[in-house]
Amino acid sequence: MSVLFPKVNKPREWDYRPIYFDKEKEARKDKELARLHQGSLREEYERHMAEMRKKQKARMWFLVGLLVAIVLAYAILSRA
Repeated sequence: MSVLFPKVNKPREWDYRPIYFDKEKEARKDKELARLHQGSLREEYERHMAEMRKKQKARMWFLVGLLVAIVLAYAILSRA
């Protein structure tokens, strides 16, 4: 503790933000809840996993094509 300048805590400030009703926001929230209740979690999970497998397969074919292109370029350039 300092003798010349003792520490004095400031009182807490009151930070009040009023909540206003937003019709559009409530409609979006209700629509999202309806979408969640409409489909089961299992269906959502299966749909997501199918999409991920599709992306993974596309990425694999891209890498295979890139590897073939690199090998062909190396073979052509090494002959010259």
